[in-house]
Amino acid sequence: MLKQEYLQVKALELAPDVYVCGQLFETDLQLIAGQGVRSIVNNRFDDESTGQPLAANLERAAQDLGMAFLHFPVDLKSITDQDVESFARACEGLERPLLIFSRSGRRSIKIWEKAEGL
Repeated sequence: MLKQEYLQVKALELAPDVYVCGQLFETDLQLIAGQGVRSIVNNRFDDESTGQPLAANLERAAQDLGMAFLHFPVDLKSITDQDVESFARACEGLERPLLIFSRSGRRSIKIWEKAEGL
């Protein structure tokens, strides 16, 4: 279990060793890696908002710290069955603990819930 007091972000446990949070920044990744996170999934599209880090930059930083990174952007209003199936397959292959994020965490929760229903 992640120690919440050490994270710069608030993380919610969705399932054993699966967590969700809002936007991550490169500065968060070292702390997250220190907490034992092995994989990160980004559900945001690049350039959704000013100041948002690019997925490629987060991926590079995560990999430098020994974590897997998957950029899997989805639109909360139009998550398809194909999105859910692809997301579920992708997450199956990721080492745990897994941290999934989006702007607020809401779309990450939604796609995770749908994937759990498969």
